[in-house]
Amino acid sequence: MSRIEVFTGIERRRRWSAEEKRRLVSAAFAPGAVVSEVARRAEIHPNQLYRWRQDLGPTSAGFTEVVVTGAFPPAVPAPAPGPTGTAMIEVVIADRTQLRLPVSTPPALAAAVIGALVQR
Repeated sequence: MSRIEVFTGIERRRRWSAEEKRRLVSAAFAPGAVVSEVARRAEIHPNQLYRWRQDLGPTSAGFTEVVVTGAFPPAVPAPAPGPTGTAMIEVVIADRTQLRLPVSTPPALAAAVIGALVQR
């Protein structure tokens, strides 16, 4: 049996507090969430969630804060040429992991390898 909500009086719209809007937007745009399912549970149109996300501003955009400090790790010596004398791209990750790739490495492969190292 479904629930029916009857609005009486002149005002026939629901009022959502800022905290309720934030909670619903967070739930709708969380990893793995489906916006239409969250909207259906809240009995609103999915477009309303997109509008609230826009109104709430960039804090709910899913980006993380980046902090740049003046502390840099010691300089890494220049890479030696590869075994065949080819030019190399060297990537040093914050945990001091070093990766050397030939310049001829396809960009998609290089991005996948770097992404895998950063996530570990």
